[in-house]
Amino acid sequence: MPSPQLAITGVKVFDSAAGRITGPMDVTVADGLIASVTPAGPTALSGAIDGTGKTLLPGLIDAHWHAAFTAIPAVTAQLSEIGYVFAHAVVSARETLLRGFTTVRDLGGPVFGIKQAIDEGTIAGPRIFPAGGFISQTGGHGDFRLPHEVPRGVAGQLSYSEIIGAAVIADGEAEVLRGAREMLRRGASQLKLMAGGGCASTYDPLDVAQFTEAEMHAAVQAAENWGTYVTVHACTPKAIQTAVAAGVRCIEHGQLADEATVALLAEKDVWWCLQPFLDDEDAVPLPPANMAKAKQMFAGTDTAYRLAIKHGVKIAFGTDTLFDAKLATRQGAQLAKLTRWFTPAEVLQQATIRNGELLAMSGPRNPYPGRLGVIEEGAHADLILVDGDPVADISLITRPDVAFSAIIKGGRLVKG
Repeated sequence: MPSPQLAITGVKVFDSAAGRITGPMDVTVADGLIASVTPAGPTALSGAIDGTGKTLLPGLIDAHWHAAFTAIPAVTAQLSEIGYVFAHAVVSARETLLRGFTTVRDLGGPVFGIKQAIDEGTIAGPRIFPAGGFISQTGGHGDFRLPHEVPRGVAGQLSYSEIIGAAVIADGEAEVLRGAREMLRRGASQLKLMAGGGCASTYDPLDVAQFTEAEMHAAVQAAENWGTYVTVHACTPKAIQTAVAAGVRCIEHGQLADEATVALLAEKDVWWCLQPFLDDEDAVPLPPANMAKAKQMFAGTDTAYRLAIKHGVKIAFGTDTLFDAKLATRQGAQLAKLTRWFTPAEVLQQATIRNGELLAMSGPRNPYPGRLGVIEEGAHADLILVDGDPVADISLITRPDVAFSAIIKGGRLVKG
């Protein structure tokens, strides 16, 4: 066994597989991995962190994040020089990590360079499972062109969002296939398609289904050839059912799904990445016309969670925070909000082991091979030392600045 480079003694441990607190335990870390998890011994390890009265959590995972667009207004993202957008993204990445989210699945945006800088240690931030530019049809949820940028023209000139790598606008199987292959070429760990209308986009009503089954299947084939999968933005039964028929392995949002559609997700073993979208302080700021669509989404959230639980669908947690720096600080608060439908232990499981299982679907495209979301020998040493017991008091994760006395990513202290 490698010599321990970091140790935490006498700490209670959240067993994410069992959904319970165990311990006290001694946990050692070496070479970026958890080297051992053993019952606390009578002799303290030299130089160890004293974990008495504290709880060790696996690093939290947000399975629906947009690192480039989290903390800036939508109009800034559309019209500003890209260097300005990236400057804010660098700050946001560090703040995401200091909230205890050591891993994110980025589902749309120019993040390949940000990920590279984080991985090489140039800037601080979470592990990123990148999709790259989201793939959208013309007039779809990912079409953020300005009104004067149409028609596209015979030369197929690119819009600003396409040039910077935020989006891929594709129509027809050949264009979808090309876009999918381009994102895989750039390093996508999974692909993201827009399969239906959304709230943040201007041109598409919420009820609109987008892409044909054949178009989506082209992306699915490209992903499968690379050993990974496709996830889609979809809200309505038709959009979700078409995506499942095309071989899509994960649905984002889905708040308007009916019972037959949810039963289909369970039957086909498709993941459902849900967000606690409610008409409350965490609603993304949107123009009035878009907010009308958002309120339709809010109205379906309770039903979506109820049906997912009833049918035993595999549920992932993601925030999909966009365009608001203050809202981004409430990442942990949005996770804690899941106690509306789940126990605190189940909430923590969603943001740790369950999301880790979803990320593992990237197979050979996984940029960080190994286990995430668990505290066990050989897993990635992404850990949070919490002052108290978050199963007994889930509100602790809403106050990371005071409740998280240490945050560890890849075996290195990033806080504490």
